[in-house]
Amino acid sequence: MSRGTDMDLAIQIRGVTKIFGGNPEGAMKLLREGKSKTEVQTATGHVIGLDDVSLDIAKGQIFVVMGLSGSGKSTLIRHVNRLIEPTAGEILVNGTQVLKMSHEALRHFRRSTVTMVFQKFGLLPHRSVIDNVAYGLQVRGVDRKVRLKEAEKWIETVGLSGYRDARPRQLSGGQQQRVGLARALAMNTDIILMDEAFSALDPLIRSGMQDELINLQKALNKTILFITHDFDEALKIGDRIAVLKDGAVQQVGKPEDIVLKPANEHIEEFVRDVNKARAIHVRAIMERGNSEPCAYSVSADARCEDVLPLFAQYDWVGVTDEGGSQIGRITAKQVIKALARHSRTTVDSN
Repeated sequence: MSRGTDMDLAIQIRGVTKIFGGNPEGAMKLLREGKSKTEVQTATGHVIGLDDVSLDIAKGQIFVVMGLSGSGKSTLIRHVNRLIEPTAGEILVNGTQVLKMSHEALRHFRRSTVTMVFQKFGLLPHRSVIDNVAYGLQVRGVDRKVRLKEAEKWIETVGLSGYRDARPRQLSGGQQQRVGLARALAMNTDIILMDEAFSALDPLIRSGMQDELINLQKALNKTILFITHDFDEALKIGDRIAVLKDGAVQQVGKPEDIVLKPANEHIEEFVRDVNKARAIHVRAIMERGNSEPCAYSVSADARCEDVLPLFAQYDWVGVTDEGGSQIGRITAKQVIKALARHSRTTVDSN
């Protein structure tokens, strides 16, 4: 896998293995001898949660870890803030060794550097929305007037204006998850951990929350480690995706890399029926070098899914780089041709 410089990385996970059981060293020995997760469990009664996982997560990106139930993805995210201790390996956050932190340093780390959004919302039922959002700041010791003002800002940001005095039971599932997200954002940490944060929501609400997260990320530029079992969700929100199976990394890459160049049959099963328009970025198929003035332009990072509707109004649209300079163009024909070419994805025989 490609590695950024240490200065560019928010989270570095190095050779992390987690074995649940009374004699993890013995199980580890079998694992290193080449035994499978099932063989080790049968022989020792121990469960392999993670198997030699290494990942680099860059600052300011949404990094998605996805896999089926039991793949180890939720175990992995809980290692980052040391809710779970690994059997082997190391974890660095902003260059600091998390596993070497004292209890006091770890407590400060959890309050100031990382925050977590849970699948089950984790709201306090007896507290109002604003007090739930302000709770982390209260734990941090922030003055009540200051923390309520900060909480009010994030309540408005996530679209819950008018609900500040409501109790969680009075809210829908989507609204409750917005409260959980606002609480995390109010902590103003550089890193947000999201463990199946949207999986309990109805599909329509879930899609809206995904859009909300994408829009917030554009404005806030946080580092988000997002766990999901939903491949379409991973493709929609992820800048990079890691796929886990049996606690081991199967493939890491950009969404289009995972979809168009699956590393093995396990990943091919995931991508066979996915919406390719959600995965393919404009930069991969655009015509480069055309600087003819255009009526409309899109970022090279835009997905085909977002660009297709534009061709109802335009014959072609310009493509711009991060600085806003036009670097090419794209037409409906190019998009349709790319989608047709990749309508059936197969594992590269090479």
